[in-house]
Amino acid sequence: MPEAFGALPSSVREKSRLCTFAGVPALVVHPAFAADAADMADTALHGAPAPVLVWMHGRTANKELDPGRYLRLVRAGIASVALDLPGHGARFDDALQQPERTLEFVEQMAGEIDAVVEAMRATGWFDMHRVALGGMSAGGMATLIRLCTPHAFCAAAVECTTGSFAWQRNRAMFDPPRAARLDPIQHLDGWRAIPLLILHNTLDAWVAVEGQREFVEALRARGLANMVDMHEYGETGAPHEHSGFGRFSSDAKDRQTNFLVKYLRGA
Repeated sequence: MPEAFGALPSSVREKSRLCTFAGVPALVVHPAFAADAADMADTALHGAPAPVLVWMHGRTANKELDPGRYLRLVRAGIASVALDLPGHGARFDDALQQPERTLEFVEQMAGEIDAVVEAMRATGWFDMHRVALGGMSAGGMATLIRLCTPHAFCAAAVECTTGSFAWQRNRAMFDPPRAARLDPIQHLDGWRAIPLLILHNTLDAWVAVEGQREFVEALRARGLANMVDMHEYGETGAPHEHSGFGRFSSDAKDRQTNFLVKYLRGA
């Protein structure tokens, strides 16, 4: 059993499987997985296909991060498919995790999402009419990039990320050619208005909140922001005020769960 999987709380682990979708390692947490499965390879459903969140973590993290997110969702009847970014988790490559290569692996991840979703479809585990996409930090960038081209996602949720890469120009992650090619705010002609939850630390030292505010204003100017909910936290105590939301962690997870219940389960 991989160490990161074994470290998950039993309440999450008993509803989880490690899978690979189109070559991308994934942690699947599903409300209809049997708690008493003989081993991780037992993937029979004991219930109906579930609505699902496809989730991507941030730089230097892994798909097993933040099990409290997955536990809330599975208890609400929503599956999670958490993916390892290129160079991370089960496809570890320290060189690819370096800050200056952030947009490189973000671009690769954005390009892998469609094949992952098709592989998910083949399992029969998920209600493919109720699929949300989301991520934090680098995973959120991959989310917003993907949503700038035609897609079938019915909702999205991002945290501590940006849809306006110009605000990152003084950080190591900024790669001018890739930024110009990928920057979501520059590619909104392909954006389709869907429910979008944005959570951010106002004092974020790594990803400026001003970039995300500008992105939302750009959506609003195009009449695409009527289903966008952006919530900002003040000082949270999180490292660099960047991710996790510190003492507001539970509130952030609850906001995301309530958002996804509303748009994936119609509650």
